[in-house]
Amino acid sequence: MEVKQPVIVVQRHFSFLLRYFAVFYIFAICPFHCKSSDNYREALSKSLLYFESQRSGRLPHNQRVTWRHHSGLVDGLEQGVDLVGGYYDAGDNVKFGLPMAFTVTMLSWGVIEYGQQIVGAGEYHHSLEAIKWGTDYFVKAHTHPNVLWAEVGDGDTDHYCWQRPEDMTTSRRAYKVDSKNPGSDIAGETAAAMAAASIVFRKTNPHYSHLLLHHAQQLFEFGDKYRGKYDDSIGVAKGSYSSLLMEDKHKSRHKDLLEQYRSKAEHYLCACLNKNNVTNVERTPGGLLYVRQWNNMQYVSTAAFLLTLYSDFLQASNQTLNCHEGELGPHDIFSFVKSQVDYILGSNPMATSYLVGYGSNYPQRVHHRGASIESYKENKGFIGCTQGYDNWYGRQDPNPNILVGALVGGPDNKDQFRDERQNYMQTEACTYNTAPLVGVFARLHGLRSDLSVNPALIVSS
Repeated sequence: MEVKQPVIVVQRHFSFLLRYFAVFYIFAICPFHCKSSDNYREALSKSLLYFESQRSGRLPHNQRVTWRHHSGLVDGLEQGVDLVGGYYDAGDNVKFGLPMAFTVTMLSWGVIEYGQQIVGAGEYHHSLEAIKWGTDYFVKAHTHPNVLWAEVGDGDTDHYCWQRPEDMTTSRRAYKVDSKNPGSDIAGETAAAMAAASIVFRKTNPHYSHLLLHHAQQLFEFGDKYRGKYDDSIGVAKGSYSSLLMEDKHKSRHKDLLEQYRSKAEHYLCACLNKNNVTNVERTPGGLLYVRQWNNMQYVSTAAFLLTLYSDFLQASNQTLNCHEGELGPHDIFSFVKSQVDYILGSNPMATSYLVGYGSNYPQRVHHRGASIESYKENKGFIGCTQGYDNWYGRQDPNPNILVGALVGGPDNKDQFRDERQNYMQTEACTYNTAPLVGVFARLHGLRSDLSVNPALIVSS
């Protein structure tokens, strides 16, 4: 006992020092320009606010984005169906069903996985509102077990005009998939969105949860029974959101199929982490994942979400990720996630936050019709199709309205970014860019909150 006692004392002191320096390393030692990257709670709050900017339909009394007003109030009228509501996908005024469904799926998944952390950040109610704005629309759009209204408006005519949603004069024709014109991909994605949202609302609104599950089951059966790509049925979708590859090669049992999915997922994760022997995801000199020139941030945010989930899975199951070039633990993976998020929030060579409204330096000229034109609340005068281009699109001034929480397309493969409205490849934002980050911001905020209470977690976790 007399021999072991000093060892125990040394171990205790060493443990304390390890915790102290670990916490000091994470919170004090930081790359240049990274101080603005720390407030993940603020980023979470602003990311949820963005979805209110993208709302179509009659806005509620508690609308927080006050520069927006009612729009698309006759959507579906020409076809004899109520399609008022839902989300505009990006900087235009079309309601594309496929990215809207993916957006709602990711929001719901984030709440399912990190609901406790979202509650801790005080944003649970807003996250449910963001999901429900989408699912309320899907319920309307699913007018028959084998009918799903998949799009309102079309990109071709919409892109001829630069108008606020409140002033739209472009076509609001609605397009559907049905048994004669199938769309398995969009039916499946919408089913996933409604099924995931059903889980979210199971406790707080069981009746609504049951309704969503009922629609999800019908949509899944519809997509499975009448197979086909939705952009073969809705030609105007091809130029904007084309279908997923369809392969009918999987005839094995579910276990084998899931193993294939896991193998492909792990191959992709290893590629993101630069641990495959041949094919890895490119990175910019500043360390950002880089897939393509046009709206690269959509791939960064979805990869960050997937990596976060898998890190937590490995942690819970006491496993590691085995890549061709080495083995990675959950903390290695999560550290990389943090590096990607911090890059988004300002820790990058341009010292720019690509989440609009976060930090002191963010894009001022987002490629977005509503944000770039004087607010309808400020000027109720009608702004025509070409008038918007003539008087607003080409202006060098910052947008009059800040699209808070929008994740823009981001920098090029050399970390360079031009904040110009016409530079839509870099300055346009989409709902499916921001949606995956809701869960990731919540996870990071939750970790910081836990560490502030118990610094030992940095060692034990």
